Amino acid sequence: MEAGLVRDGWLLGGDRLNRKVVKGLRAKYLDFGVGVLLGISVILAPSRILPRSYTYRGSLIDPPIQAVDFELTDQSGQPYRLSDQRGKIVLVFFGYTHCPDVCPLTLSEFKQVKANLGEQASGVQFVFITVDPERDTAEVLREYLSNFDSDFIGLTADRATLDGVWKAYGVYQAKQEVGSAAGYQLDHTARTYLIDQQGNLRLTYPFEMGKEDILADVRYLLKSGQSK
Repeated sequence: MEAGLVRDGWLLGGDRLNRKVVKGLRAKYLDFGVGVLLGISVILAPSRILPRSYTYRGSLIDPPIQAVDFELTDQSGQPYRLSDQRGKIVLVFFGYTHCPDVCPLTLSEFKQVKANLGEQASGVQFVFITVDPERDTAEVLREYLSNFDSDFIGLTADRATLDGVWKAYGVYQAKQEVGSAAGYQLDHTARTYLIDQQGNLRLTYPFEMGKEDILADVRYLLKSGQSK
């Protein structure tokens, strides 16, 4: 006789089964089903519990190092101290207002990054430190940065003070006489530095790295609020 489905201790084919047998079968298949479910949950658990690791787009400094503190003067003539900015991400670029290409292009990228951040931009500072203190006074910096975003911070000081900051961050700068009305241009380091919310020098970006890469890293750090 063919086996059939069990209902109330009867095979639907018509034969009566022993209730103990039926209970044993039910328990057996219930245990099997629970085992399968547990196995699936173990397989899926890591993907639910452990977040995917993030790959930074910039050059990662690992482990991060404490950013060297400095105090310079902003475009409003007010003191600006790096260590006072804890809790915010600080993007720093070293340049000068007479720069013909690298500096305006980088500041344009900063402007796009800020625009794409929207409300999150309140957690980020965009800082432009001069490598040409003789020409880049606070007033000159204020007028220059207003062409990009008046909230950008321009910093200057006397050459001796700035020289210490340049050396601390490995910034190169050298005058190049070009015989133009501007008098001279400067060769200088064209790298952006990212200092995280804990004041750690976390990432650097070469010139023309791309706003999408900087934006991705900044968003990740804003979301995680960590220094890993």
